[in-house]
Amino acid sequence: MTTDFVGGLAVVVLLLLLARLVVPGLPPQSLAARLTPVDAGLAAAGIAGLVLHCASMFFEPVVSSFPGSAAVISQINSMGPASVIWYAVPSLLLLAGLRRHDTVVLAVLAVALLTVGVTMYNGAALWIHLDAVFAAGVVTAAILFLLVVPPWRTGPESLRR
Repeated sequence: MTTDFVGGLAVVVLLLLLARLVVPGLPPQSLAARLTPVDAGLAAAGIAGLVLHCASMFFEPVVSSFPGSAAVISQINSMGPASVIWYAVPSLLLLAGLRRHDTVVLAVLAVALLTVGVTMYNGAALWIHLDAVFAAGVVTAAILFLLVVPPWRTGPESLRR
């Protein structure tokens, strides 16, 4: 994973955040879903787990600077059943946290996360896997920044409860 990859993904994510901050019609009422504190916690735990998984694979020196991380890094990088669990559980937590969204929104996220998993564990070329990671990152950020109403915000846009 190159600096250009990380930088490019960061730029897209920041543009989505900026859109949320400056476009008055976001989130659209027809697709908005207000998260409960539990939903937000599940989604945050899922994202943290996915970041840990990705960082353990591509930025091992950074993750290894945390005490006690060696066993986790080893399990994740083994690409065995433990690694699959380290990927699947955060993915499911993220989906559970966003469960109040429309079925199509959840299906798009699920397909994006599944594509990352399949390209990671079936021996796909690295560039294919990285494209899947980029797409899943954009889909996740788009949902979070363009469709989520945070728990602390109430109003007519929080139609899905």
